[in-house]
Amino acid sequence: MTKLLASVNIAPNSSALPGINELQNIVGALLTLGLVASVAGLAVSSIVWAIGSHSANPVLAGRGKTGVLVAFIAAALTGGAVTLINFFAGAGAQL
Repeated sequence: MTKLLASVNIAPNSSALPGINELQNIVGALLTLGLVASVAGLAVSSIVWAIGSHSANPVLAGRGKTGVLVAFIAAALTGGAVTLINFFAGAGAQL
């Protein structure tokens, strides 16, 4: 049984599926949409933070700060998605 498991060698094959190029284009478009949404979220959250600060409303200012942090994290994850996936795929391949 151990010899059978040791001989299995399967690697990702990007040319075997029909339409894989279109799927890659769709995922690229989704990444772009995610980055645009992050910028929009950052702008709206910054405005909310400013309005909350200038109107002495700490709840609104806190929500704006949280929105800014979430927008930054979303942009970092979206922008680094390919790098993160490649890193963990490479780490998993070495197990």
